Amino acid sequence: MKNPCHFPERIICLTEESVELLYAIGEERRIIGVSAFIERPPQAKEIKRVCAFTSANIEKIVEMKPDLVLGYSDIQKDIAKDLVGRGIDVWIANHRSLEEMLNYCLRLGGMIGEVEKAKTYVEKLWEKIEQTKKKVENLSRFEVYLEEWDEPMISAIQYFSEVVELCGGDNIFKERLSSLAKDRFVQSKEVISHNPQIIFGCWCGKKVDIESIKKREGWGEIDAVKNNMVIELKPEIFLQPGPALIEDGIDILLKHFEELR
Repeated sequence: MKNPCHFPERIICLTEESVELLYAIGEERRIIGVSAFIERPPQAKEIKRVCAFTSANIEKIVEMKPDLVLGYSDIQKDIAKDLVGRGIDVWIANHRSLEEMLNYCLRLGGMIGEVEKAKTYVEKLWEKIEQTKKKVENLSRFEVYLEEWDEPMISAIQYFSEVVELCGGDNIFKERLSSLAKDRFVQSKEVISHNPQIIFGCWCGKKVDIESIKKREGWGEIDAVKNNMVIELKPEIFLQPGPALIEDGIDILLKHFEELR
């Protein structure tokens, strides 16, 4: 009798972080479908696209006969429900912090039978986090406003805020790290009163309009605007809870903070 036990070999990734992780541990051969918004790594753009973030081609996914579909957050719960209803195995992760992201890497490694590969990779990411802490521990810190959207103004989700704090920034709205966007709404007058030294714009789905930020009423008196420290960050790095935050995000942030010192 053939051994009935096997790990997933045909995986569809509804978001980018699982794609990047599977590539990072050398298991990209398992990926048969990805999101239309895939950016990292570049070679993943050649894989068949089966979904957006809030919608998916359920029939196409079923026809592809995956043995595992990976998604992220409550926003994809309806996609998951439809796929489960068609007999597909689905895992929707909900990690929101850097620590939870590292645990996600380990759990995904276990699901595909590659615990050691995942563990080795997580140790590499953790080492970079620890090295970054040492680099900045005696350096000056900066007040930072992190904007994920402009109308309404939405401040940063937890993992975005945490990587900025790790690199030497103090998120002026760090008490608002809810997973729900509505709980992270901020008012223009609040930003003005905090007077951040740096503004990082990272809008999900569209390019940051730096000039429009500078021209907001009253913002000309903010130090970040006065010193031309209104900076766009790439959402494919900072708005996905995956390896990109640590692999590239840390280096990008350290460079920006160094420019201000």
